[in-house]
Amino acid sequence: MHTVTEQITNALSTAGWYVGDSIFSASLTSDLSSQGLSLSRAGHLHAARVGRADGTQLSGRSRSDETLWLTDAPHDAYEREALATVNTLRTHLNESLYLGARSTEMHFARYAPGAFYFKHRDRFRDNDARLVSMVFYLNKTWADDAGGELVIYDNDADGTRLACVSPRSGTMVCFLSDRFPHEVLPATQERFSLTGWLSRDRPQSPPQ
Repeated sequence: MHTVTEQITNALSTAGWYVGDSIFSASLTSDLSSQGLSLSRAGHLHAARVGRADGTQLSGRSRSDETLWLTDAPHDAYEREALATVNTLRTHLNESLYLGARSTEMHFARYAPGAFYFKHRDRFRDNDARLVSMVFYLNKTWADDAGGELVIYDNDADGTRLACVSPRSGTMVCFLSDRFPHEVLPATQERFSLTGWLSRDRPQSPPQ
């Protein structure tokens, strides 16, 4: 993990984004994949919402994924390990980049075939708490022509793509939340990930 952590640190300090090997071990990634699938099949993931606090709403126009948020102290051992691993990364980034992140929020995300998330940024207009966005892909098999890529854009204006990431197991994406618009393209197969944010303050209301 140490080498990957240094790669992430260097990438965030220069380009502001990272795509590469995950900080999760292969065994943890596999266990989280099984956990996400099990939770989904049991009906625990629900249609994602947009906005914050009283302004949240279902929005099939901008996104059509399903999510389940992890608690601060998960009962499941794999979820606890994932949260602890991310918190270790948070500590390192705070020490190396003076990031100032004080909390971690994470959720499982499922995209059914055809589901999407239109171009957006991860930081709310009226709240600058989110500092770093992270995506950990959990798909054990992924066809080259299945779609479902995460596209990271340089800015909102000219459509320049910085990265187009296939959601294969063991791949991690990490970027500064305020800088990069991004979107999730529709896929022809079911798509799972664990998505999270490092934030400067603990959210005052349930995250969306």
